Amino acid sequence: MATSKRVESWVVTDAFWRRVEPLIPMRERNADKEYVRKAGAGRPPKPARQVLGAVVYVLRTGCQWKALTKERFGSASAVHKRFLEWEAAGVFAAIWKTGLSEYDQREGIAWRWQSIDGAMFNSFLGPRGGRTQSDRSG
Repeated sequence: MATSKRVESWVVTDAFWRRVEPLIPMRERNADKEYVRKAGAGRPPKPARQVLGAVVYVLRTGCQWKALTKERFGSASAVHKRFLEWEAAGVFAAIWKTGLSEYDQREGIAWRWQSIDGAMFNSFLGPRGGRTQSDRSG
């Protein structure tokens, strides 16, 4: 009887990495193939796969950024900074779209059965009377 190795749900597998790696922006390098950074500005950045592993870990486990283990993922603040860079660059939207497209090709998505969830009125525990939070922005 063959035993299969169980992979934790937050591990970035080789197969997943091959599909996602082209969607992650390359960091600028100089002619010596070193990452461009200010002189004396700390350690070189962690590999993108390690950072993605940390992001997936946070998303799957619900742990706080500061709770990431430094030995496995590196500095939590550095990981979070890269997460914000990738978010601004549209990396996660691209991963989502690619995943949807792949699933649609394999299984098919019944688009006419999809719906959007949204809040139609204030929560009964929210502000009573008076202006809402959105009213206060002006």
